[in-house]
Amino acid sequence: MDDRITKPHPDGPLPPEPSRRDVLRAGVSVGLGLAAFGAHGARALAQAKKVVKLSFIGPLTGGTASNGLGGRNAFLLAVAEANADPKSKYRYETVVLDDECKPTVGVQAALKAGSDPEVIASVSHYCSVVAIATVDTFHKLGLPSMVWGAVLPEITYGHDYVEVTRVNGTMVNQNRIAADFAVKKLGFKTFSIIHDTTDYGRGHAKYITEYLQKNGARILSTTGTAKDQKDYAAELTKIKAERPEVIYYGGLTPDGVRVKVQMDKLGIKAQFQGTSGIKSDTFIETAGASAEGVYCFVEGAPTEKLPGGRKFLEAYAKMNFKEPSEAYGPFAYVATHLMIDAIEEVGPDRAKVAQKLKRTKSGNTIIGPVEFDDHGQNTVDLITTHVAQDGKWVVWEDSEYAKGKRELPGLKFKKERG
Repeated sequence: MDDRITKPHPDGPLPPEPSRRDVLRAGVSVGLGLAAFGAHGARALAQAKKVVKLSFIGPLTGGTASNGLGGRNAFLLAVAEANADPKSKYRYETVVLDDECKPTVGVQAALKAGSDPEVIASVSHYCSVVAIATVDTFHKLGLPSMVWGAVLPEITYGHDYVEVTRVNGTMVNQNRIAADFAVKKLGFKTFSIIHDTTDYGRGHAKYITEYLQKNGARILSTTGTAKDQKDYAAELTKIKAERPEVIYYGGLTPDGVRVKVQMDKLGIKAQFQGTSGIKSDTFIETAGASAEGVYCFVEGAPTEKLPGGRKFLEAYAKMNFKEPSEAYGPFAYVATHLMIDAIEEVGPDRAKVAQKLKRTKSGNTIIGPVEFDDHGQNTVDLITTHVAQDGKWVVWEDSEYAKGKRELPGLKFKKERG
């Protein structure tokens, strides 16, 4: 577990005279102010301010690490911007913790962060199975936690805790859009569902089944598999005999890769449809040629198409991170700025910060407007469809598949059947 306390670089980016709210609304403006203010002046100013700690918790190792590292980097970028802002009342230090996408490890990380009285708030979790496991811990410790990537609805809707909020959307809308796309747009009618048996996988299976059936599709089978299962031959052999038009997978990148690659080895002629859990560069890099034509769905828009996405990407690049921000990096970035804004307004008091965050209403962030409902859930309506094309994820509307220049594997197989 990485529990190092990292201090933002004193020579980090400095916006030219913005307020804290302006930084969040404008997206990102970096690199101009420090030249005029001077690195030594910035350092002296920062040292004179009271230290407030923020924690980040996410998967920094294991199969979903690419998403966790992207979220961590976005978190560090937001903190660096706050520390470079002369109008900030506090100097922010970071506690970065690895939850490994494992519930028990995540609870330990939450306990570690919450046990430090200087940690005032936490930007927490990409994996739903971890986020749902830590809800009670954050509540008991009174530590505000804003989820930046996990999509299980119960994380915000399964309790009335003031400490837990979420800036990204849930799997409910994701699966409604996914079902409409597969049935109404592409014309698929028969589905075999595979999902991991975590809360995350079961949740996706539940909601996709509900919306597929509402659209008149037929579910041939639903199969639960263990997380990190290596061999899917038995399950896939059974599904091959069902001859579905689509195999829907509700799970994360490592298992999704294995299912898709083993599908191809068994000669299963079906379209592979995934969730936001497979939307990572790692999926395409690991699956190789098997990734081509796979599609999935993610809350929000692609980073470069977000209201402040291009500025965010420019600032992210200037930080020289080794890893890409991935799909949920912008959500981690916004969550961090929202927490810092709350601390700047009400002070480094956990209870006051939690109350402030629960009532979040920000007209403009780099992901667009953010407004929490009574459960601390951001009401994100936009879901974007992505398809793997030539070794990268492409927005469906921009792809050659959407333009009729290529044909999805599942549509090709459907024609062959007559």
